[in-house]
Amino acid sequence: MHAVSDEGFDAVLRPFLETYCIRCHGETAQKGERRFDRFSGEVRGETDLIAFQEVLDQLDLHEMPPQDAPQPAVDERGRIVQWLKKQLAVSHGQFSREQQGTVLRRLNAREYENTVRDLLQLEMTMFHPSATFPRDQITGHLDNVGSELAMSGYLLQKYLSAAEDVIDRAALPLQQPSVQTWKFTDDFRQQPEVDQVHRRSNEFRFMTLYEVTGADKHEGAYGPIHAFASGVPCNGKYEIRLRAEAVNRQHPYDPDFYGTDPNEPLRLGIVPGDRTVGQLHKPQPVEPLLADIQLDDELRWYSVVVPLDAGYTPRFTYRNGPIDMRNMYAKVLRKYPEMFPELKSRGIVEARYTAIVHGRLPQIRIHEIEIRGPLYEEWPTASQRRIWSGDWDAFAADRLSESDIRAELSRFAGMAFRRPATAEEVDRLMRLVVSRYQSGRSLRDAYCDGLKAVLCSPEFLYIDTAAEQLTAEALASRLSYFLWSSMPDAELLQAAQDGSLTRTDVLQQHTERMLADPRSDSFVDGFLNSWLTLRDLGTSPPDRSTFVDYYHYDLGSAMREETRRFFRHLLDHDLSIGNFLDSDFTFVNRSLARHYGLELSDASGNALTDESFHKVVLKNHQRGGLLGQASVQTVTANGIDTSPVVRGVWILENILGTPPSPPPADVEPLDPDIRGARSIREQLEKHRNVAACFECHRSIDPLGFALENFDAIGGWREKYPRSERIDSSGELPNGQKFQGFQDFRKVLLRQQALFRRALTTKLLSYATGREMTIGDRPEIDAINGQMAEGSDGLRNLVVQIVLSKPFRSP
Repeated sequence: MHAVSDEGFDAVLRPFLETYCIRCHGETAQKGERRFDRFSGEVRGETDLIAFQEVLDQLDLHEMPPQDAPQPAVDERGRIVQWLKKQLAVSHGQFSREQQGTVLRRLNAREYENTVRDLLQLEMTMFHPSATFPRDQITGHLDNVGSELAMSGYLLQKYLSAAEDVIDRAALPLQQPSVQTWKFTDDFRQQPEVDQVHRRSNEFRFMTLYEVTGADKHEGAYGPIHAFASGVPCNGKYEIRLRAEAVNRQHPYDPDFYGTDPNEPLRLGIVPGDRTVGQLHKPQPVEPLLADIQLDDELRWYSVVVPLDAGYTPRFTYRNGPIDMRNMYAKVLRKYPEMFPELKSRGIVEARYTAIVHGRLPQIRIHEIEIRGPLYEEWPTASQRRIWSGDWDAFAADRLSESDIRAELSRFAGMAFRRPATAEEVDRLMRLVVSRYQSGRSLRDAYCDGLKAVLCSPEFLYIDTAAEQLTAEALASRLSYFLWSSMPDAELLQAAQDGSLTRTDVLQQHTERMLADPRSDSFVDGFLNSWLTLRDLGTSPPDRSTFVDYYHYDLGSAMREETRRFFRHLLDHDLSIGNFLDSDFTFVNRSLARHYGLELSDASGNALTDESFHKVVLKNHQRGGLLGQASVQTVTANGIDTSPVVRGVWILENILGTPPSPPPADVEPLDPDIRGARSIREQLEKHRNVAACFECHRSIDPLGFALENFDAIGGWREKYPRSERIDSSGELPNGQKFQGFQDFRKVLLRQQALFRRALTTKLLSYATGREMTIGDRPEIDAINGQMAEGSDGLRNLVVQIVLSKPFRSP
């Protein structure tokens, strides 16, 4: 217990609580599940400390007492705030991080993949060894909290299987494969629907692509090479040469109707395909974009070098074509009857044939394809040198000595463990190798079994070790998994091993260096997925009939990229974190600019026709800041409609860091008696009439209504689908009013201190792999104090996180 009465609890705080708080948070009522009448002159545990902190926060923010209740005078409120701050400064120490104990943190799935990639220098475009792992548990939207990353027998079996695949991928083939060439000049069958037309129109002399891959029912979206369906023989890089042309780019149809811009060059994409997982003319689970080629109108050769895994075959796509060609054929015929001969019969077959043969449909034609490879820049490969740093020919021939095996095991284990391997650890690995050799394995295979054991050991799979102090090596790992989601590099490990990393100046230098490294993109992606829940973007697919542009122009990818580039820009240039709340710039490509109603042009005012991203100055302040970005608006919708409650809760949780209490178990999602309510606003007003709902919803609903002008994919709207005008005004519990989204952002800017604390808390949780507790509050406030007094730039915040006591402690 800790006394808080040196200035008179009974004289100072108790009368204040009885006057302003107990009516709603006492014996007869506990609004928000808070009860303050049981306070005494002592902090009896963490629950009391949290309650005291909540009282301070609510008073400091003028959130409590509510505006419709009696208010304390300014000097009275100030006196209580200062008294609480003084008492809490003393009490926090009792519940510090040191008393909580260290939690071992297992690598999550993305960290595992990044680590084996860097450890073994693997090409991972099509290789996902964690694909069959159980899904990592999420808490507070974080996927790297050690207490939630449990180990199980099932997961261990998956680690064993993954280790087998990883080592085989790095080591094989033992001999350099010879370069082969495959040529394809005709018989370009694609899929039954279009093949029946091509059989009559061109006898399969060339491949033809008609639409984007985002369609629901594809017709000419993918161009597979059926004669090469078995794919390439081994992993590696392959040169793909193709003779192709853009046909009918300048088509005669209305661009808004057909969905392509005649002024935009046609773009050809290459994605991998695996016939063992599905038909090659349809989408597949793994199809990363390997190449994006802008085509000329005339027929000519193009060449690219792309990675392909064994069994994968290249497939060709039309990146900026129209969508839904299955229905487009008939639509074109109906809209432009004068351009086509009279149909001989009704139905999709005749419409498809007439539109393709007699129309001027924009399309990509590929006449010849050559595939050559595998191509290696060096042999043995970088991955093989990680497996065996000595004579590779001796390794391939299984001419290995015991001393060489021991040295290689020590070297590999040291890299994998992120610290030098001990003699005892190497002895244990040697005993395994000898045992496997004696059981009949070749010496090379037995050695590889030792490497697989390294990848299944706790020293590899866990980041932090239980210790009273964080070692320099553990600090290096914590830093690298924070900023790279992967293992430390040689430079960072060297600083750990010579002890210099524990110096503040050296730690800051490495932090700055690592943020400038492209591998820090993993931090950007990982943190945005956790903080803004962007990992959920697309899990509620937007309705295709209402939001066809989302699929036509791949807006989901563009939305995510906008937010990623925005965060990256603030990080690289150390810009104010206030830009997250409101900014006069963002990053868009052509499709996203169209979605936002922005003009995208070069310095001379000419419209840009490519799909690369550009920084744009926002003149229309409907956009700007995170809440103006479509990624946030889409991830907070259900794909069909918007919910002010869902969006309001999201803002409280992720922007303000003040999540509401869960709804009472006996309260339905919406009050069933909503008769007469004409809008969602009226429904929620009826809902707030339920006493148990009022306290939370008066904080939630106004925040959500501020965003109602954004539809389910972040498009701006003035009216609901039934033509009712949108009212995005509101009033917060502290009495601040706003008339719309622009006004609302001004209100948020006045709460920048609250946002700074929320962002700092989330960053510190992500960095340390544990949830923050009340005992961490002084450190969080100290970081915020430094930010308020100096630079409030994002990079500075990241640096302060790294230099903080929680980050440098077990």
